Amino acid sequence: MNTIACHTLGCKVNQYDTEAMLELFEKAGYRPVDFHQEADVYLINTCTVTGTGDAKSMKLIRRIHRLHPEAAIVVAGCLAQRDAQRVMLDGVRLVVGNQMRGQVVRLLERAVAENRIINAVDGFKKPEFEPLNVTRHEGKTRATMKIQEGCDRYCAYCIIPSVRGPVRSMPIERVEEEARRLSEAGYKELVLTGIHLASYGRGQGVGLIDAIRRVHDLPLVYRIRLGSLEPLVVDDAFVEALAGMPKVCRQFHLSMQSGSAGVLSRMRRRYTPEQYFEAAQKLKRAFPDCAITTDVLCGFPGETDEEHRETMDFVEKVGFARIHVFPYSRRSGTLADTMPGQVDQAVKNKRAAQLIELGNRLENIFVQSLVGSIQQVLFEECVEDGLCEGYTGQYVRVRAHARPGEICMVRIVSAQGVSAQGEAIEGGI
Repeated sequence: MNTIACHTLGCKVNQYDTEAMLELFEKAGYRPVDFHQEADVYLINTCTVTGTGDAKSMKLIRRIHRLHPEAAIVVAGCLAQRDAQRVMLDGVRLVVGNQMRGQVVRLLERAVAENRIINAVDGFKKPEFEPLNVTRHEGKTRATMKIQEGCDRYCAYCIIPSVRGPVRSMPIERVEEEARRLSEAGYKELVLTGIHLASYGRGQGVGLIDAIRRVHDLPLVYRIRLGSLEPLVVDDAFVEALAGMPKVCRQFHLSMQSGSAGVLSRMRRRYTPEQYFEAAQKLKRAFPDCAITTDVLCGFPGETDEEHRETMDFVEKVGFARIHVFPYSRRSGTLADTMPGQVDQAVKNKRAAQLIELGNRLENIFVQSLVGSIQQVLFEECVEDGLCEGYTGQYVRVRAHARPGEICMVRIVSAQGVSAQGEAIEGGI
């Protein structure tokens, strides 16, 4: 039996795609092994969001061929889609990009049989939602559903529209079918994700709320967690609809990037700080203990010290529960790559460190604010002495006496850093 090992670089959508391809190989008779073991096939799902992602992807391809010269390497994902020729290094048999992943086994076996490299990157000539299914997820608690693919925002810094293609969505009937299958298999939390989730349903006569409601109304779905949301989708109607669906987790990841109006304008983001703040406030009014999380991109071309301070002040004003900080990385083919005023790397690193320190402080404050409250926790694994660890709806990690796979009501009794300790006060489901 042939063996296969997989490694994913980048986002959760990439992780989903890797798992789907791995399952296709398993169905064809391949046995999965750890990536650090000897394998006949190595699948590397690449990232190209930043220069660091490029470098890690290229380094990994070269290292795998050096360590396992007889193995066949499959290169998939965003760097493969962006620059297929670049990743056709020694040992690579197949480059599959972000389309035709459903044919990965057939294409690889053809390449090996014909003793050649196959470049299956097609440039999205037929942009359709690719039906990739995943049946295994994190333990037996949380499952990810990719219901949307592609983006057409073309923000000045972002290469994603070029490598993920146009907006397309899983048909809403299939969303319901997939959610039913996963919930009946025992997964209690479903995570709805996509490249630009707010665009779900465009051209199909439905929207994101419709997909959420289809999942919410299934009897064996207990929790729904949403992927990243565009602030402008968070209007009164959207929030009112969410408030009527109690299974929706109270963690909302609102894409931000900058708290400076000038930087947002140069980024070609489609909202102002004021509009962003109002979206966050709408959610907080409807869900008083919700966690608002975001991404912050620092050191964008032309960003001044004053604009950086504006972002710092805005982050504190919103009171985020968590922020992910990224220094700006130049991407050829984007508008920002040719902009004047490129910020020195040392300055970007300094600003990133300041934002990370602020984000850590705000996260600690948020976790501490939950002490004394009663939260629903989905427990995932035992850690020690009968204690299990799981997550609240706000995605705060909690330890308490419970069993893996249970959802319990838990009183938060203390917090240390970004973790909390609790006491289960109601039996699990």
